[in-house]
Amino acid sequence: MKRTLAVLAAVAMLTASALAAPVIGQPAPAFTGVTADGGTVDLAAYAGKTVVLEWTNNGCPYVKKHYGAGNMQQTQAAAAADGVVWLTIISSAEGKQGYATPDEAKAIAAAAKAAPAAIVLDASGEIGRAYDARTTPHMFVIDGAGTLVYAGAIDDKPTADAADIPGATNYVLAALEDVKNGRPVATPESEPYGCSVKY
Repeated sequence: MKRTLAVLAAVAMLTASALAAPVIGQPAPAFTGVTADGGTVDLAAYAGKTVVLEWTNNGCPYVKKHYGAGNMQQTQAAAAADGVVWLTIISSAEGKQGYATPDEAKAIAAAAKAAPAAIVLDASGEIGRAYDARTTPHMFVIDGAGTLVYAGAIDDKPTADAADIPGATNYVLAALEDVKNGRPVATPESEPYGCSVKY
């Protein structure tokens, strides 16, 4: 009996560690994924570049806040201007809110005038779970060495009201500015807000 309990405890510990959230200052979880364009992305291919991961769900009011006001697109454009690779990830399972086929994902991005480097379709939730992505949006910044340097909310105004955007501190832009200037990220973590990821 004791041996069985010990084995079960060990399995539980392994499972917990496998599902543990990635750690700031440690290598970002490696992944490959299929894009809405039918290609593949491999995080390792962006070695030397700063990468932003954005979890999204077009049916979520918090996502609509940032896209409807143009805030997410402006953040994407500012990042791209500095050579940052922006990957938008959809981890909604088929049949759940936010799920999109490749054509739907491209149409949603085009209608919003979004400009990510790629839209990654993660209906299995494998990438989302590797990053412990919990909300839409949930944002991550990875530096050129492949180290996770920011994880959390896009900003410090956890509401669905677009009127709050002008007075908000954009954590993603602040993190990118710190990385660009070779500084430690001043706010490396924040509490993400939004709708739950629909695994």
